[in-house]
Amino acid sequence: MTSSLHLWLIPIVPFAGFLVNGLLGRRFPKAMVTAIAWIATVIPFIQVLTIAARFSSLALPYSENLGRWIVAGNFHADFTFALDQLTLIMLLVVTGVGFLIHIYSAGYMVHEDGYWRFFAYLNLFMFFMLTLVLAENFLLLFVGWEGVGLSSYLLIGYYFDRDSAASAGKKAFVVNRIGDFGFLIALFLLIAHFGTLSFSGIFSQITLHPEWQCGFLTPIALFLVMGATGKSAQIPLYVWLPDAMEGPTPVSALIHAATMVTAGVYMIARSHVIFDRCPLALTTVAVIGAATALFAATIGLVQTDIKRVLAYSTVSQLGYMFLACGVAAYSAGIFHLLTHAFFKALLFLAAGSVIHALSGEQDMRVMGGLRKKIPITFWTMTMAVFAIAGIPPFAGFFSKDEILYQAFISPNGAGKILWFVGLLTAALTSFYMFRLWYLTFFGESRAHEAAAHTPEPSHHAEKEEHKHPVHESPWVMLLPLVILAILSVIGGWVGVPAALGGHAEFFHFLAPVTQNGTEAAEGSKSLDLLLTIASVAAAVIGWFVAHLMYFMKPELPKQLAANLRGLYTLLLNKYWVDELYSAVIVTPLLLVSRYVLKGLLDTGVITGGSLAMAYTTQGVGSLLQRWQSGNIRSYAGWLAIGAAALLLLTYFGFGAHFSFR
Repeated sequence: MTSSLHLWLIPIVPFAGFLVNGLLGRRFPKAMVTAIAWIATVIPFIQVLTIAARFSSLALPYSENLGRWIVAGNFHADFTFALDQLTLIMLLVVTGVGFLIHIYSAGYMVHEDGYWRFFAYLNLFMFFMLTLVLAENFLLLFVGWEGVGLSSYLLIGYYFDRDSAASAGKKAFVVNRIGDFGFLIALFLLIAHFGTLSFSGIFSQITLHPEWQCGFLTPIALFLVMGATGKSAQIPLYVWLPDAMEGPTPVSALIHAATMVTAGVYMIARSHVIFDRCPLALTTVAVIGAATALFAATIGLVQTDIKRVLAYSTVSQLGYMFLACGVAAYSAGIFHLLTHAFFKALLFLAAGSVIHALSGEQDMRVMGGLRKKIPITFWTMTMAVFAIAGIPPFAGFFSKDEILYQAFISPNGAGKILWFVGLLTAALTSFYMFRLWYLTFFGESRAHEAAAHTPEPSHHAEKEEHKHPVHESPWVMLLPLVILAILSVIGGWVGVPAALGGHAEFFHFLAPVTQNGTEAAEGSKSLDLLLTIASVAAAVIGWFVAHLMYFMKPELPKQLAANLRGLYTLLLNKYWVDELYSAVIVTPLLLVSRYVLKGLLDTGVITGGSLAMAYTTQGVGSLLQRWQSGNIRSYAGWLAIGAAALLLLTYFGFGAHFSFR
């Protein structure tokens, strides 16, 4: 019998850190705030490592019921945490990468006001994200889902005195509420059809009824997809994520790259029993993922803010994960989630190290020549660039290659088209990431060219007031970079397919949860090898074009931008999607709310009704005031009139009664 694992301790410890720093941190020295935040994160990480060490001996799935939560008729929801293979992977990512980012933040945020507030928010995020991952039912998952949204809002708007940061936080909050509306509808439908929100209760009922195909399951799945597109920044709800870069760089690494934005992918993988019965929903997920991957990659080609390039890269890579889930390759999607957590967190943290070295500068047009000035940052970021570009044997190569392979052999009629879109996206990803690499680290410094550029202004969200000489980051920031660089190299070796001499251990490990864990072994080894060559070729082509344009012939990009002015402007302005949304959706809603609703409801009904009640009360009061004159003779007169009226009423009332009788 498995002894209690005390899963509840994993999220509650970060919550305790949030309470201590949030309530008392203002009075603490920064060293104590740091220690509390680190302890609140490392304890869950150690507990997860302990569970992983004895995982093979556990009876799975394992659950802990902490008590009854909600009871309404026959429906009830419990505080229940559960553990299986998928949960363990997510716990390792959240606690491991989260702890490294907490370490990094101590160096990056040391000079910021509200230092205690930042770490309190980070711990709060860890609490909600771990709750989301450990939840055994959709309702508890939704609590974590909303909680990470709240934490994201607080951290994006950390620099609340800046309009851009405050607006970005509100935008993220509002856009995610649109997706969450769909998620809520899905929960209501689940309750209506299954009478429960427990994963085991819903999935067991579906398993017992093989005749349930499409039907009522399709709208449930589609509303779940709506929620996932908001949280994981997919078309059409992706627009909040690029603006979220207004928050501090560690926030971008933790929330908007490694953990929170993957919640939508995790939810779809967790709910795969529903999606497996809904081909329409799966196709929708695949199309959204492929379209988002390509769309965001094209925008990333010309962006000049180093964090915005990484933001659109994140949107694109999340599209890859959606593509994998859409072709029912759930374990491939989770595999890419794992490797992406390593190299994307490293990319953001390394970008933060570059920003730190340049005293807050984020514009790649004024960088260059940093390779020898910040060598550790350069080499660690190089590992991440090679990983995301899909260069073997780095981590991103194996996970991205597996997604492309699964798309190609998918029984989905559009499988070959999805594969081609993914392959094209891989080439574009390689190009814009090596573009970032060359612009940032190679050549001579281009600081003197800053004034000559007139396109989209860069967003210096963390610009310091005083410039300092270019300098390498302190060890507290570099240590997480080194660890993540190692993981970006070897992190994908757990999923090496048989065609490349591996055993695909990762996929077999996930098999009990995804029921599709042998993906890597399916199909032809020769086909797998051929497709691998194609994906590597795409990555190499992307590198070569970037090498040609930004190393061998650095004048070429300006010439192409001038010759292709229309396309360049379109991409630089991100297809004007934000402007389109503003004109078609936001502005009409504001007009309706400000002039129609405010004029009709606020001024007419609410204000008018309040004034009417006030005047009525005032009039009645004036009348009563006359009655209460204090004159005894007046009171006697009113009493006589009242008595006479009562006698008349009594007489005629009784008279009418007897007459009727």
